[in-house]
Amino acid sequence: MPPADTEVSTERRAIRVLPPLVAAQIAAGEVVERPASVVKELLDNAIDAGSVRIEVELEQGGLELVRVTDDGAGIPPEELALALAAHATSKVRDASDLDRVTTMGFRGEALASIASVSRLTIRSRTARHAGASAIDSEGDRLSEVRPAPGPVGTSVTVRNLFFNTPARRKFVRTPATEQGHCADAVRALALAHPAIGFVLRAEGRPLIDVPPGQGPRERALALLGREFSSQYAEAHADSFDDARGVALWGLVGLPVLAKPTPRSQHVFVNGRPVRDRTIQHALKDAYRGLIEPAKHPSAVLMLVLDPGAVDVNVHPAK
Repeated sequence: MPPADTEVSTERRAIRVLPPLVAAQIAAGEVVERPASVVKELLDNAIDAGSVRIEVELEQGGLELVRVTDDGAGIPPEELALALAAHATSKVRDASDLDRVTTMGFRGEALASIASVSRLTIRSRTARHAGASAIDSEGDRLSEVRPAPGPVGTSVTVRNLFFNTPARRKFVRTPATEQGHCADAVRALALAHPAIGFVLRAEGRPLIDVPPGQGPRERALALLGREFSSQYAEAHADSFDDARGVALWGLVGLPVLAKPTPRSQHVFVNGRPVRDRTIQHALKDAYRGLIEPAKHPSAVLMLVLDPGAVDVNVHPAK
């Protein structure tokens, strides 16, 4: 209820189409909750680009700077402006593609949403171009595409997140807390994609550095701690007896590694980090009698399903 001294207008307002920037900022409310959301969306794009190595740089927990640089396929200069347009993507052509999504990103919303609440620069180069090109965005203002130095691949720089939506900025946590969430996002995707090298630096300090070409076990132990190698058992099922065609690989911790919360459970479906209560319950049930009822087992589980059996479009976070 409004305060007593506030007048509420009863005058009818006409229905009208929202200005593009307002529409983009509303969409950003679903896509960009905090700096870690930016990191996750940009990493998804870098993975889809076929990158071998991806670097992430942060300042002030990602609020002042998030930069994601990859050595992937790159974006040609004539498509840079389109990359920042809403609902523009190279990954989906028609509605039937949504039934079998095989890429990390697909909606064509992320860059447009991030650009609407930040000062953003994309620098990119494809193998067929002699040099890179760059474009800048600030709110609803887009620069001309210009030549820029740079190797094959893409670098997206996001500065001053939520500079034009101060109410959103008020709800983010301290830089240290936001940095922790960003590190969690990098760690999760690094676990899911061991063939890709990942580097995370915050204020110039390396927090994560794993090389490309690792196997799932090597990558998991590199990120969770090699000192726990003897306390994890490998589990796998190449195929199940039903018609769903599910393959599973995992590392499951000995009872001594059980934790008070399920945060040490890392579950991935077709390379996507997921949180699923059914899987959490199944894991806990498997340890019944081996750990205290209030504790949760530690595990890394990677499931591979037919893309047609997974609806990644069911939630804004994919």
